[in-house]
Amino acid sequence: MHSPSHIQPSNPDASTHLIILMGVSGSGKSTLAQALAKHYGYEYLDGDDFHSQEARNRMAQGLPLDDAMRLPWVMRMRDYFSAAANQGKHATLAFSGLRRAHRDELRKAGRKTLFLFLHGDIGTIQQRVDNRAGHFMAPSLVNSQFESLERPCNEADVVEIDVRAPFAEVLQQAIAVIDRQLLTEALPLPA
Repeated sequence: MHSPSHIQPSNPDASTHLIILMGVSGSGKSTLAQALAKHYGYEYLDGDDFHSQEARNRMAQGLPLDDAMRLPWVMRMRDYFSAAANQGKHATLAFSGLRRAHRDELRKAGRKTLFLFLHGDIGTIQQRVDNRAGHFMAPSLVNSQFESLERPCNEADVVEIDVRAPFAEVLQQAIAVIDRQLLTEALPLPA
């Protein structure tokens, strides 16, 4: 990860934005992605909606997915975002993005992409997962999420955000990053 002054969104010349909220389950990806979509008027998508029923069933049983099981899921998202019908529709995506290869696949969708890596300590994340209701992933999978995570080091389009702060602060930090990295257009050179 880079300091904010060294961030470079993927596909910087693309006109359609993709803001990916990534991190382990329970880091607040969906909540933040929804809030950002509302703030900017972007489409909100949840990576979980791209999972097969088989993958959902497996996770509900407390069994983690391996990379081979995750790849078709990532390809469905990549294909969705690269489809011509979706060009021009800016979006936020809640997506675990635990593996660099999977993040690279989404970069291939051709959108001006910025990843916000939501991170926190395992105790904070486990408490959040234990307290949420109605999610198909078993709380016992938090450890496997941390074990699967390939931290996004040396990826120019990733900004790290600590989710232990109150949500309003996390949201304001995310908005500041997006405004600076995606919405600030280069000023024309003087004639």
